[in-house]
Amino acid sequence: MLPVLDLARADTEPHTFRAELLAAGHESGFFYLVGHGVPSGRITEVLGLARQFFTLSDASKNEISQLKSRHFRGYSRLGGELTNGAVDWREQIDIGPEREAIADADGYWNLQGPNLWPSALPRLQPAFEAWENELSDVGLRLLRQWARALGASEDVFDQAFAHYPATLMKVVRYPGSAENPQGVGAHKDSGVLTLLLVEPGSLGLQVELGPDEWIDVPPVEGAFIVNIGELLEVATQGYLRATRHRVLAPRPGADRVSIPFFLNPALDEVIPIIELPEELAARSRGVETDPTNPIFSTYGENAWKSRTRAHPDVAELHHGIVPTGEASAY
Repeated sequence: MLPVLDLARADTEPHTFRAELLAAGHESGFFYLVGHGVPSGRITEVLGLARQFFTLSDASKNEISQLKSRHFRGYSRLGGELTNGAVDWREQIDIGPEREAIADADGYWNLQGPNLWPSALPRLQPAFEAWENELSDVGLRLLRQWARALGASEDVFDQAFAHYPATLMKVVRYPGSAENPQGVGAHKDSGVLTLLLVEPGSLGLQVELGPDEWIDVPPVEGAFIVNIGELLEVATQGYLRATRHRVLAPRPGADRVSIPFFLNPALDEVIPIIELPEELAARSRGVETDPTNPIFSTYGENAWKSRTRAHPDVAELHHGIVPTGEASAY
């Protein structure tokens, strides 16, 4: 089982907590987080709203179809996303920071813009805007603890998130399938870190700890599942590990609901590189490279790569892009 870390101990036992945080990030890149301070009522609210959205009619869900958004926001139907060129068997809403679109935007600046909200469920918008604020705070607290554990100033990452961070939330449902075992294919997250909320009893998430060594990651009550993204691996020169993971489609008759939150800097920010202490540098694996999946130093370029590959229909419809190469999930 993955380690369980208590964020409240960052105040009461900071040295012990940072050692545990460093070990989890280095060894598996995944862990459970409790003591995060997000009220249980807020967790119940967002999971309940997720369930309500997925019970809406197709017409109500398609009112906010992602095909209507050049910013890759809104609802993706079943089979509307790809990973590694294969169809993911899930439906979802993509929600980002609520901002005005940039006129005549080019490249990754097209990711900035307004969300699409369902008129049939007006409570969704305020609930998820509050969720974004709370989880951003949790994510930044973790980053500051990692910075200290790595021998850097606590605020080394703050500037990258100071103005217009490009966070992303997904509200996801994986229906049971006998035909397609891929809920979402094996991938790494392209941002800094992910905080995943999973509905109790929802199974299917697996983490790759070694070649062909996949372990199940079931939900733990009251805990977020945290994993490291590619940019945090880059920022730590490979000491912290962005780990491949996947979701297997549930068995027929069952489903899975989850809400991942991706903490990312501003689109035009470059994540700072930490100069590791000698003892940590000696244990670093270096940044893993993949010629089919380059990691760009500017966050927006990394995000644009992932979004256009994962949603080729939106990329072609709104931006005239026909992606080539391996598709990757976000």
